[in-house]
Amino acid sequence: MNKITLPHDHGASLEKRMDCIPGTDDFQTLSDIFRLLGDSSRLRIFWILCHCEECVINISAMMEMSSPAVSHHLKVLKAGRLIVSRRDGKEVYYKAAETEQAALLHQMIEELTEITCPESISQ
Repeated sequence: MNKITLPHDHGASLEKRMDCIPGTDDFQTLSDIFRLLGDSSRLRIFWILCHCEECVINISAMMEMSSPAVSHHLKVLKAGRLIVSRRDGKEVYYKAAETEQAALLHQMIEELTEITCPESISQ
């Protein structure tokens, strides 16, 4: 990183620690993740899939949405690597990705909204 001189000296300046500030690319990645979850339906689908593995039809029923609408949201979440899918015959099942990123987002959602995890939604 280039040496940056700040225009105003306020004493305990960040100027001495500019090399510690993450780059624009780091924040772009985070912004992309927040964009994925910026839709309340997608956020709710992600939360559901953190607790169970389900097919589009069952997710549609839980969400009270059409299957095509749910499929669109699933496609976006999968492209963002927040969920994964597996095929069993003709049926495709979705669940939250088993990544630290997905786990942290799940925790953040529950802490910010004070939602309690159920034991299992699908049982």
